[in-house]
Amino acid sequence: MSTVPVVLLHGVGLDSSMWKPVQEALRRESVAMDLPGHGEQPPLTEPVTLAEMADGVLGRLPERGHLVGFSLGALVAQYIARFHPERVETLTCVSSVCERTDAESGAVEGRLTAAEADFSSSTEASISRWYTGTAVPAALVEATRRVLRTNDPESFLHAYRVFAHGDAVIGPELGRIAVPTLAVTGELDPGSTPDMTRRLVAAIPGARALIVPGARHMLPVQDPQALVRAINEFIHETEGVVA
Repeated sequence: MSTVPVVLLHGVGLDSSMWKPVQEALRRESVAMDLPGHGEQPPLTEPVTLAEMADGVLGRLPERGHLVGFSLGALVAQYIARFHPERVETLTCVSSVCERTDAESGAVEGRLTAAEADFSSSTEASISRWYTGTAVPAALVEATRRVLRTNDPESFLHAYRVFAHGDAVIGPELGRIAVPTLAVTGELDPGSTPDMTRRLVAAIPGARALIVPGARHMLPVQDPQALVRAINEFIHETEGVVA
């Protein structure tokens, strides 16, 4: 088994704690990192770019890793894989947006506007969008709510703008990603849809897709076993092949 660690990057407004169910099931060395402006990292006090978010991760990355990014973390992971491939053994994009249509861009801009107007209400809207109709235990839903509520609103909005616009930044570069890539999303994810995952796979040479039946956006919390199986199988298949 490879000794290269799995590096886990969370989504906007969350922190490294969201990966606990995945880490418990992985049975591989793993490192869950807080993105800039999240968790134990200092709040963002001014606008940032996707490149700056990636730079804020690079300095703390292991020398080389199996990079797994969720949502905003997936955009950051794609940027690192494109511009710093020597640090990436494999790339797994979980619940990633890709090449949003005008309607999809309008929807995320609407959520950004709502968060700017009423941060607390936007938190509850996220919880509803991510978990309604799932069997995720109430304690895990509450843990997500707690993390969202502890965000510094200004910092959250700076990060959310990167999420809202980052796919347009990395989109033209996806065809130059040369590391083995897996894209995974939930069948019922309303924001990072199966269509987006198919676009991502079409854009990255040699990438493959997995759509998890019945899953919504918070796939790593809702069905960590399915995600872990996908990650482990993908890494196993690439071991001994990746340069």
